[in-house]
Amino acid sequence: MAFERSRQILESFKREITVYRRVLRDERTPPRAKLFLGLVIAYVCMPFDLIPDFIPVIGHLDDAIIVPALVIMALRSVPADVISEHRRSVNCEEAESRKKNESITS
Repeated sequence: MAFERSRQILESFKREITVYRRVLRDERTPPRAKLFLGLVIAYVCMPFDLIPDFIPVIGHLDDAIIVPALVIMALRSVPADVISEHRRSVNCEEAESRKKNESITS
């Protein structure tokens, strides 16, 4: 049960990353949102933390606050129809892929 829930969370995370990548490439996305999404990607990919993780509580808390805050700020400046369009297309592609995999294994 816990494994299934973990798998669902991981799949939704991967789906959202795909949506953010597409929103980042979309020409309707404002430059401000592109900047914030770029900062999220840069922060996540940095080989070091702004506040080192060995500092108790605060070291891990910065990652848990900075990344979601930047994503929220970026998504608030993107038109809602752009985000929903990309989410729909990612969900449709995922469903088609799932059907294809089921037909191959059957």
